[in-house]
Amino acid sequence: MHLLEKTKMNSFMSKKNKIKKEQVVEEDVATQEQEQQDVETTETETTEQDELTKLKEEVEKEKERYLRLFAEFENYKRRTGRERVELFKTAGQDVIVSLLPVMDDFNRALTEIEKSEDDSLFKGVKLIQNKLKETLRAKGLEPIDTKQGETFDAEIHEAVTQIPAPSDDLKGKIIDVIEKGYTLGEKIIRFPKVVIGQ
Repeated sequence: MHLLEKTKMNSFMSKKNKIKKEQVVEEDVATQEQEQQDVETTETETTEQDELTKLKEEVEKEKERYLRLFAEFENYKRRTGRERVELFKTAGQDVIVSLLPVMDDFNRALTEIEKSEDDSLFKGVKLIQNKLKETLRAKGLEPIDTKQGETFDAEIHEAVTQIPAPSDDLKGKIIDVIEKGYTLGEKIIRFPKVVIGQ
């Protein structure tokens, strides 16, 4: 019996060992599966991180593109706004430039009428001249203030001729204004014609 018990025992032990081995094998398989799942999870997380990074970069690129387009549009609006304002300021420039000789004729007529001492005629012509001046001033026309004795500036004045200066202090200065100059808005539409001393 002893042998039988030993055999049973051995048989029982071998079954137990088999079960243990199977459990160890199952644990190893489970561990390997777990490790494989961890690797797959890590790879999935890495892939998701890469996709997330790519998406963030694309969003940043689109934001930058949007900001550039917005800035370009704002610049376009400002530029066209300035052009429109400038256009409105100088819209009637051709008409106003063609009326400048009429203004000059009024000035010459007033000078001659003043000599004749006909006061009512002088007042009538002066009234018409003032009305024309004020209408043109309302449209943005301003005379350039040029006086005798001022220093000649080639940026503002147009020298018609040079004559010997009557005195040393008038050398390089304006001796006479032949024709008035005018600005329309900020733009000079006619330069004052002057005589300068040498």
